[in-house]
Amino acid sequence: MKGKAARPIIIVRKVIANHDDEHGGAWKVAYADFVTAMMALFIVLWLLSASEKVQKAVGGYFQDPTGKGRQTGSTSAGIGETLTLNRTDMERLKEKLEQAMHQIPTFEHLAKQIRMTITAEGLRIDLLETQRGLFFETGNPKPTEAGADLLKVLADELVKLPNKVAIEGHTDAIPYGRPDYSNWELSSDRANAARRILIASGLADNRISQVRGFADQRLYVKDNPTDPSNRRISIIVRNQGLDEQEDAFTQWQLSQQNSKK
Repeated sequence: MKGKAARPIIIVRKVIANHDDEHGGAWKVAYADFVTAMMALFIVLWLLSASEKVQKAVGGYFQDPTGKGRQTGSTSAGIGETLTLNRTDMERLKEKLEQAMHQIPTFEHLAKQIRMTITAEGLRIDLLETQRGLFFETGNPKPTEAGADLLKVLADELVKLPNKVAIEGHTDAIPYGRPDYSNWELSSDRANAARRILIASGLADNRISQVRGFADQRLYVKDNPTDPSNRRISIIVRNQGLDEQEDAFTQWQLSQQNSKK
């Protein structure tokens, strides 16, 4: 044994890491909470620097996001009371417009084709077409004499109000028949033709908030897509402050998107 070299003793130390699988993704939750907190901070800072009108508009949206308060006047914090007053104003405006339209010589022939309803957006005035055309020439964006006269009467009353106005064009489901011109173009062109008459009759250009062309996507007679009444122009006298409220909410959405970048 003395002749043999002593073998070295090799000691191997194994370090066993204690992985805590339960909290492996905890940092993600913490980071998400941090981003949410920062986004909330940016929104608060933006609101603090915004005007009082914008602050009230944003607050009004979150207290009544569905718009039901504009219909029932039942929202909290006084919002419903303001919108109820607007609804009362719309009722009065409806009566005034009806009286004004009775002065048109051809009103008796037009009466059945005019519908006025109060909606969450405001007072909607629908000018429904007939089979032969009534307010616009058939298949044409050019207004008839009766249609132009009615729009002028509406303009005379609308100029007395502070409310914004939206204009919509609608068609029935019958294809227009031209590859380069569809119901989309026709509905938009008719809405714009109505806009031009309203402005030429005294309504300020900045009072027009929206001009929309819906083609046959929002039928008046849903169970009969080809009914002539689906071809119509709609003039909407919007509730006061509605545009500001929508603009404020759009700004808030953009601020959210920017904070995520």
